Amino acid sequence: MPPFLLRSLRRLPKLLSHFGSPRVTSAMSLSTDTLTRPVSPDQTRVGWIGTGVMGLAMASHLLSAGYSLTVFSRTASKTQPLLDRGATSAASPRAVAAASDVVFLMVGYPSDVRAVTLDPTSGVLSGLSPGSVVVDMTTSDPSLASEIAASAEAVGCSSVDAPVSGGDRGARNATLSIFAGGNETVINNLSPLFKCMGTVRYMGGPGLGQRAKLGNQIVIASTMVGLVEGMVYAHKSGLDVAKWLEAISTGAAGSKSLDLYGKRMLDRDMAAGFYVHHFVKDLGICLSECQRMGLALPGLALAHQLYVSLLAHGEGGLGTQALILAVERLNNTCLNK
Repeated sequence: MPPFLLRSLRRLPKLLSHFGSPRVTSAMSLSTDTLTRPVSPDQTRVGWIGTGVMGLAMASHLLSAGYSLTVFSRTASKTQPLLDRGATSAASPRAVAAASDVVFLMVGYPSDVRAVTLDPTSGVLSGLSPGSVVVDMTTSDPSLASEIAASAEAVGCSSVDAPVSGGDRGARNATLSIFAGGNETVINNLSPLFKCMGTVRYMGGPGLGQRAKLGNQIVIASTMVGLVEGMVYAHKSGLDVAKWLEAISTGAAGSKSLDLYGKRMLDRDMAAGFYVHHFVKDLGICLSECQRMGLALPGLALAHQLYVSLLAHGEGGLGTQALILAVERLNNTCLNK
């Protein structure tokens, strides 16, 4: 056998390991690379898609921590505050992925998540290099999270579903609660990034981060109904509602919802930290999950209907504290500060 041919045959296994299909033969080794790759500002390129009320603040913390950031938003002007601080603009989710090791999403609806991640020509997974990670921080459908995780694994990448709770204040102050689903080792490896935004807690495999967030939304929905009903009762009974809120805030009725929204409602400040139309979306996903599971949660259903009534009045762009308007209308009253 000619010497050059013998040398080529000896190199064949190594060549195959480098150029074999990552979707089939080397997905496991690429996943291992994802698990062990260090995450730090000087080694990790970060991408961010979605710069709304929450996303803009969250991405800003990554810039402050020294990470290089490539950004995309359907409304290009919303990325300008990040560009002014040194971020780079990309023309599509795929372009963000091509320039990043870890890509975060913070978009509106499950349909947006699907398009941004799975579109074969412009989606994140079509542009990610093997061993990279996509992290969806949108509140979305658990089954979609599992689908994205499977699709990511098929191309030698990883996916984490990591929705958050804490509202606009938590996003600005980097005190968000982050519910993470996926590979625990990947999530632990990403902890330097998560710490820039809040506290991450591992919930389990793919989709369980989303299910944890849906449970969170169920609690918030009924808590908000109780809060606004109590406020309307206090008002109609002749109490000073501001003093009443202060009095109950340190007792068993105290809650994060009261702290975040009580004063805003009294001040008639309905600016969105979290949009009504997004909360209606979240509660709709919760109800679909409950129907699939055979669960009857009447408090959730009532809260959903009250928030839907805000949509009927054209108030979907207000914050979730606008629930007070729905209960006021039911009782033909209006709170005075």
